[in-house]
Amino acid sequence: MIRPTPRAVALLACGLPVALVPALSGSSSWLGWVIFLGASLVLLAVDAALLCRSSALRLEVELPDTLFVGQARPAVLTVAGPPRRAPSVVELLPHLGPLLETQASRQVPVGDDGHARTEVPLRPHRRGTARFEDVWLRWRGPLRLMEAFRRDPVAQDLPVLPDTPRLRAEALRLFGNRRDLVGTKTERYEGEGSEFESLRKYVPGLDSRRIDWKATARHVDLMCRSYRAERNHQVVAAVDCGRLMSEPLEGVPRVDHAVTSALLLAYTGLRTGDRVGLYAFDDMPRLFLPPRGGLRTLPRLQRASAEIEYGHAASNFARGLLELDARLTRRSLVVVFTDIEDDISARLLLDNLGRLTRRHVVLFVSLVDTELEAQRDAPPRSLGDLGRSVVTGELLLVRRRVLVGLRRLGVHVLEGRPHDLPARLVNRYLAIKQRELV
Repeated sequence: MIRPTPRAVALLACGLPVALVPALSGSSSWLGWVIFLGASLVLLAVDAALLCRSSALRLEVELPDTLFVGQARPAVLTVAGPPRRAPSVVELLPHLGPLLETQASRQVPVGDDGHARTEVPLRPHRRGTARFEDVWLRWRGPLRLMEAFRRDPVAQDLPVLPDTPRLRAEALRLFGNRRDLVGTKTERYEGEGSEFESLRKYVPGLDSRRIDWKATARHVDLMCRSYRAERNHQVVAAVDCGRLMSEPLEGVPRVDHAVTSALLLAYTGLRTGDRVGLYAFDDMPRLFLPPRGGLRTLPRLQRASAEIEYGHAASNFARGLLELDARLTRRSLVVVFTDIEDDISARLLLDNLGRLTRRHVVLFVSLVDTELEAQRDAPPRSLGDLGRSVVTGELLLVRRRVLVGLRRLGVHVLEGRPHDLPARLVNRYLAIKQRELV
């Protein structure tokens, strides 16, 4: 479709004073207006004739196979046209589905070969199936008086999975140190666990409390005991996928932050020889994968975590945690990913986590709400700002009381911001493992 540009409208508007001169003066100078109008129409016709035809432009779209929550992956848009008659600039406007961030139009210069290339970042904010709908193209003639535009449908679906690239990056960063692999194979770092591994000759720097005096009596040199961490513990990541956990934090739903941390925990546990399972609940149990060992279990956990839905109901801690307790047949480390909404849910959470600690080691993991803290600490500029600051302060106070109550019940508590929570969770898990609490 072809239409005049704002420049053409401004050019024709300049002829209005010329047309008013003969009307106000009563003279017969209307010939000047006719000449001006005729010249303007000729310019419009010339620009329309020189405008690149729509059939001469070809759009190519290269899309990634998979998208990951919170991570931007590029879609490459290429416009190819005839080198001699191609426009100097092509404006592109991608139309994306609701799971992807909206993109503004962009003007892409056309090279001497008639090709224009740009990358559009596709950043999903939820798991599911994203859709790349279509692309609008617009270009102008050499005089910029006429423009053409068209819509090219793409209509391609893209699966959105948990943030596994971040999982791999965190794993490489955390496991670059060989000491972090305690439990994966026989380690000879003293103090790492309580299971006897071997005797070795004492050298300066080793813990003198590990000296075995009976073995020393049988040898000429001092002998020292080496220990390794126990293996085959049972770890279960319990993810709350209720209404509160479906709300975004830093542009990504809280449950997706929890899933990323749970997968990194699973990778760590499987690599150190433990058995890892996954459990999800909101107002009722939604998913349960019994704990299994071996790194081959990780793809199974990844596929299952991608199926965790965003709940719209309030979380039922009594039903969810009692069901988990009934399904676990041996003492386990239960890592609960959830958050606190109000006093009523806080009391239910305390009661049920306290009941869970009678048989298991419980680690409560919660995200620090940076937006609430910023709203509480912001200087109020109006009465509404003051009211919001007071309400957010009350919410954070309830949260603090719950965390104190959990610690009194013997629950291990971990708070973290979304970007550093996975690493802190792994460190806490390794600390619990080395202390042989499970």
